Amino acid sequence: MTHPVLEEQLDAYLDGELAAVDARELEAHLAQCADCARFRDGRVALRAAIETRVPALRAPGALRDRVRAALRATAEPRASRPTWRALALAASLAAVALGSWRLALWRAAGDTLTDEVLTSHVRSLMPGHLTDVLSSDQHTVKPWFNGRLDFSPPVYDFAGRGYPLLGGRLDYLNGRTVAVLVYGRRQHVINVFLWPAARGATAGPAAATRQGYHLRHWTATGYAYWVVSDLGVPELTDFTGLLARADTAAAQSK
Repeated sequence: MTHPVLEEQLDAYLDGELAAVDARELEAHLAQCADCARFRDGRVALRAAIETRVPALRAPGALRDRVRAALRATAEPRASRPTWRALALAASLAAVALGSWRLALWRAAGDTLTDEVLTSHVRSLMPGHLTDVLSSDQHTVKPWFNGRLDFSPPVYDFAGRGYPLLGGRLDYLNGRTVAVLVYGRRQHVINVFLWPAARGATAGPAAATRQGYHLRHWTATGYAYWVVSDLGVPELTDFTGLLARADTAAAQSK
């Protein structure tokens, strides 16, 4: 058993498809490794959310009848050409059903990630949870992430525009550790979650409002961004524009 747990191996374990000896080895590793155990818990939570939110896709009666008719046609010895037509029809119908299922699955995954981001934001507002490194200096916050993440998040300070940097912290979303930059606007807190887009799920709505909090999401310059705050929409839009422009300028200067 090597570290970390491979995603495919854990999925096979949760599906009951892992060999008994491998399952025992995996269970022993999970009992000793907190990171892999958290990854497993995240997978279990995601599966539960999908089962809860994705409706069971049952084919309409008319569709089932057409597929049955196509299958019966394959058993008729005289139906050489009709058989191929029936098979093509069945394949087309199956492709449509599979596409619908994948779309529903993608939407459920996006909703789950949105809920995780919002939950992390609300949790951060509790006393002592907002920052791991408290500083308004980007040259202090950025180096703090070194050795704590497998990537170096871009850090900007917008104090001159009324959005001072307050600090940063680590958080855990969708089975991986992510960076969080914390900004302020008068009495409001703005959390910016980010991680490399190629290393984790990015599905989610571009804009959402839940429980009085506004969420904005996009992917740019190789990073997935989620911004959450109870700040008014116009000011939050202004802030996300500043962040996007700073990111673009930094990418162009490289």
